[in-house]
Amino acid sequence: MARGRHEPLGATVRDGGVNFAVFSAHATRVEVCLYDEAGTTELARHALHGPVDGLWTGFLCGVQAGQHYGLRAHGPHAPREGHRFNAAKLLLDPYAREIIGEFRNLPEDHGYPFGHPEGPFALDERDNGATALKARVAAPLSGPGPRASAPRHAPQDVVLYEVHVKGFSMRHPEIPEALRGSYAALAHPAAIAHFRRLGVTTLSLLPVQFAVDEPHLFGTGLRNYWGYNTLGFFAPDPRLACAAVRHDPTAVVAEFRAMVQTLHEAGLEVVLDVVYNHTPEGNEWGPTLSLRGLDQKSYYRLQADDPSRMENLTACGNTVNVEHPRVTQLVLDSLRFWVGEMGVDGFRFDLAPVLGRTAAGHDPQAAFYTALRQDPLLSQVHLIAEPWDAGRDGYQLGRFPGRFMEWNDKFRDGARGFWLGHGPDGKAVTRGEFARRFGASSDVFHPPGPCGEPGQRSPLASINFLAVHDGYTLNDLVSYARKHNEANGEDNRDGRDGELCGNFGVEGPTDDPAIRDARERARRAMLATLLLSQGTPMLYSGDEFGNSQGGNNNAYCQDNEIGWLDWPAADDALIAFTGELARLRRSHPMLRHAEWFPLPGCAPEAGCAGSAESAGPAGSPQRTSALRWFHPDGHEMREHDWSDDRQFALSALLSDSREQLLLIVHPGATPTRVALPAAGEGASPWRLLIDSSGELAPATLSDDALVAPARSLLLCIAAPLLS
Repeated sequence: MARGRHEPLGATVRDGGVNFAVFSAHATRVEVCLYDEAGTTELARHALHGPVDGLWTGFLCGVQAGQHYGLRAHGPHAPREGHRFNAAKLLLDPYAREIIGEFRNLPEDHGYPFGHPEGPFALDERDNGATALKARVAAPLSGPGPRASAPRHAPQDVVLYEVHVKGFSMRHPEIPEALRGSYAALAHPAAIAHFRRLGVTTLSLLPVQFAVDEPHLFGTGLRNYWGYNTLGFFAPDPRLACAAVRHDPTAVVAEFRAMVQTLHEAGLEVVLDVVYNHTPEGNEWGPTLSLRGLDQKSYYRLQADDPSRMENLTACGNTVNVEHPRVTQLVLDSLRFWVGEMGVDGFRFDLAPVLGRTAAGHDPQAAFYTALRQDPLLSQVHLIAEPWDAGRDGYQLGRFPGRFMEWNDKFRDGARGFWLGHGPDGKAVTRGEFARRFGASSDVFHPPGPCGEPGQRSPLASINFLAVHDGYTLNDLVSYARKHNEANGEDNRDGRDGELCGNFGVEGPTDDPAIRDARERARRAMLATLLLSQGTPMLYSGDEFGNSQGGNNNAYCQDNEIGWLDWPAADDALIAFTGELARLRRSHPMLRHAEWFPLPGCAPEAGCAGSAESAGPAGSPQRTSALRWFHPDGHEMREHDWSDDRQFALSALLSDSREQLLLIVHPGATPTRVALPAAGEGASPWRLLIDSSGELAPATLSDDALVAPARSLLLCIAAPLLS
């Protein structure tokens, strides 16, 4: 082993051999162990040189791409001081781009012997090299990467679609059986045709990085279907590749890149849900797979008063210490790999506050966020935060910096509660709450500064959603009043209790026509609210056709017909309705406004956040934009109207020099009369574009009022418009 280069980290083919570089600040010796092609027999063991600035390096001449290897780290076994070095355990390189083998959660994968009276303080000296996961040296990727063909949609045009790679296609009748459940299936012409019909621009994929199952799932017949248990930050999960290539990591990478390339050519962006907040090594009782054995004290956050225990800000046992500069580097290097070499267009960060955690709590100016915003490559892609973690002060909605977009659960609860007739606290959702969420939650994303100066974030920072993977589907939230997670094997204790939902009188499926009608109206009204509100909408796959999980609101382990999309039962009319909503959004810029409107019932000059005016591109004339709210009786909303819990219908008038749009919302169970505001001098009569209930067909409205059907959202338009 000759001395090697300190960069890049991992195993890199160069100059007739392979360069190895590994970070461990506290190890006393780090070795590279070479294995045969079967990955079971150790052929040679070489000590790396170092450390220099915590880096261990070496160069092996004659070694080629395809070589299997693992790492062993020597150092203090002092759990009470935070060190758990154990050279008997073969470790996966954190930078592995190809991973061989299967994690089986064997006793020898743990750093302590099961049943020992000292528990995790004991040392297990059994060698697990024969069965441990191995890295395989990857050849440099060749040919043009999929990034070259990446579309770049304007922020206001983005419509997200959260989707599981496998679950989308496993039951899709138009996708060949050999492809179902794979990266290739997601780029099949039938899948692309569906995405185009819906009008989505950006696929947000549930985790695709190499993941393993949690120990409690072994022996149950269940598995971690969602994939939120990442071990390989640089490797696509082979379980999501076609069966024919699943055994070959090189072919898996090629299939993933081909998927991205094809989706790009169809004008679709690809965003990855990434998990850098915890790893499968769990708490101090978990296995020793990679980071724990390399340098637990650097890679993980430990409890300040007891370093033998992991700090658990994720509810998953451990917390990755992204505050450490080398761990920040690991995450950034991984992100650059997925953008630069795999071609993706952005990331949704699971439990994102962990990434900005310091000893003082979450810091919006944390080094990681600054590095993201300054990086020449990563600053160009979508950055999306799940703005909460499981730690103290973990709810950070609205507090992420720069161009971050954030999942807005206030929109979810406001929209659900308004149409279901009750909010999370059991009380009715007022018109004021609905208006705030419709307007992109300016109270969250655009509050004034300490001196009254306006905020600096766009309305598009609010990612509006009704349902996501974690919780009920849209169909289920109008069909069930309580969760039904029995199939998960935890006696229905798992999953979120009290999730906002309502069954309209009967639990689960029913033949009662009145209940079915009420559910359908509520579902369509919610979809219309989602796609016609300000902010960035995100659909959960399957909600566009009524997919159900049987009331399971935590289907993380259901790699079966519970978790897969039920295409045979798809409601084609609902797909068409969702696609029409997206078309209306694209056709009318006022429905995807990139500037702030005034807060409801509030004038900008009175110190409210937002502005009633927005300028066009540089050099273009000023265009005045306005959002005004009207009572069903016809007058503009007054202060006491917003909190009136006896009446809930209202209208929103959006106008600028090009168009006037009138949005009428009525969540009540019986029809109600709604006055139509004057369209303005020289304008043609209002014309109805869409009625979510389906009762009223598009037509010109000749009167100054209409009867809004029960549980309906209506969109009207008036000239001067497109001529």
